[in-house]
Amino acid sequence: MADEAKAKGNAAFSAGNYTDAIRHFTDAINLAPTNHVLYSNRSAAHASLNQYSDALSDAKKTVDLKPDWSKGYSRLGAAHHGLRQYDDAVSAYNKGLEVDPNNETLKSGLADAQAAQAAASASSRPRAPPNNLFGDAFGPDMWAKLTADPATRLYMQQPDFLNMMKDLQRNPSNLNLYLQDQRVMQALSVLLNVKMQSHAPGDDMEMPDSDSPPKERKRSADETEAVKEKKREPEPEPEPMEVSEDRELKEKKAQAQKEKEAGNAAYKKKDFETAIACYTKAVELDDGDISFLTNRAAVYLEMGKYDECIKDCEKAVERGRELRSDYKMVARALTRKGSALVKLAKTSKDYEPAIETFQKALTEHRNPDTLKKLNDAERAKKELEQQEYYDPELAEKEREKGNECFKEQKYPDAIRHYTETLRRNPKDAKAYSNRAACYTKLGAMPEGLKDAEKCIEIDPKFSKGYTRKGAIQFFMKEFDKALETYQEGLKHDPQNPELLDGVRSCVQQINRASRGDLTPDELKERQAKGMQDPEIQNILTDPIMSQVLKDLQENPKAAQDHMKNPSVMNKIQKLISAGIVQMR
Repeated sequence: MADEAKAKGNAAFSAGNYTDAIRHFTDAINLAPTNHVLYSNRSAAHASLNQYSDALSDAKKTVDLKPDWSKGYSRLGAAHHGLRQYDDAVSAYNKGLEVDPNNETLKSGLADAQAAQAAASASSRPRAPPNNLFGDAFGPDMWAKLTADPATRLYMQQPDFLNMMKDLQRNPSNLNLYLQDQRVMQALSVLLNVKMQSHAPGDDMEMPDSDSPPKERKRSADETEAVKEKKREPEPEPEPMEVSEDRELKEKKAQAQKEKEAGNAAYKKKDFETAIACYTKAVELDDGDISFLTNRAAVYLEMGKYDECIKDCEKAVERGRELRSDYKMVARALTRKGSALVKLAKTSKDYEPAIETFQKALTEHRNPDTLKKLNDAERAKKELEQQEYYDPELAEKEREKGNECFKEQKYPDAIRHYTETLRRNPKDAKAYSNRAACYTKLGAMPEGLKDAEKCIEIDPKFSKGYTRKGAIQFFMKEFDKALETYQEGLKHDPQNPELLDGVRSCVQQINRASRGDLTPDELKERQAKGMQDPEIQNILTDPIMSQVLKDLQENPKAAQDHMKNPSVMNKIQKLISAGIVQMR
């Protein structure tokens, strides 16, 4: 993740490993190419290595990405200063002060750039050595050196120390006022790159070895300017080196989380307006957490503001992909968008974008709730399609066409017309009955049985449904089941001749099995079919029925007692009909 690479870059910079810092910041930029802070940090790292051309390129990118951020102009000015482009440096610092007029870093950088500008323009005149030997120590790179050195890094969090160093940066001649403070002495040793004894105030400084004579000769104007400019070359600090900026970022993130919690509490209380305000504030404070957007979208969804909900979800998905957020968060945003689209759906076609959105969410994260929403949307779409297609008059015309085809024995064409009838009117029991008859004629018994059962389900008092179903079961030699079907039909239409004939035919076939009148082939076929029947299988595996069958063979008296039980008698009759048991 970009944050992890950025943290590694910050640590490397703090340790003075500027090359490693550049590498880590580059990795972070590859992951988050629109993050202005990363370019700013890398610009500072390049400047620390005197790579001012690269520093300038990153500084320009920083300003392009976030022109209202003062730190970008500080980076830009420092890079121009390092390249001795003093006019451009002054211009950059002035633009930064237009954005943030009270920024001390920009003010200090501007002063240094203007001084260098003036020095460059007057380089032909001889100059006297500087009055304060320590003046250059408090130049623009002072803060970077103090923060980078472990000995002085902790001092940067102490306000009184910061105030003393700022005063010295403005007026180095005030150094004598602070010589009693060991922190200032330690800072001075870091800035001058010398070792100082800190046992007691006033101890002498140990100066580094030098090839030059103890007393420095008077330099020419050009040499003096070159030395001065070398000391003044800025070494700006990156974002992680500025305690205030890192702290400000963390404070904003913490405040954003508080706003989110307040929004959650308001949402639970159904105080939607307050919740919206809190989530909006959280988004303004931290745009790196898409949960603020998805939460606000949830509130809009609850309020019935579906368009606003969709906009927030789309923004969350787009931002989530930029930040490489958790795929579950992206999936949540897509699911929420799909829910809003379902609420807006008025026709079957309106469900298509919602279904597509749910499918995309499932590719991000397969969540049971999202899957249920997808199934519900698909079912609602299908129901709406049926409602939109519903037309009883056209259904009746199609059924009549089917009847004509049936009379002409064009059964496939009849099925096509009956199917269209059912699309126009799914509750037409006659169409199911007629199509079942067609399937029977074509030998498609399972399809015919299914249509006959649907016919009975739609209109339980429609006798044709029972005769269709009974005829198919009889043809399949399921005589017990056919008999039950015909008997059920007679409850609604006791004098129906087709149902009565069906009962007689079933009883006749069942009695043939009871008398043992079946041929060996018929018996074998019926037994094979019976053994495939789950009901017969359950009877044969029932321990009680196993004992009954044993008693029928070995204990006639006990068998007679069993036969008095209607349930047992019914099961034995089923076994006889199936050819499993034969009475002799």
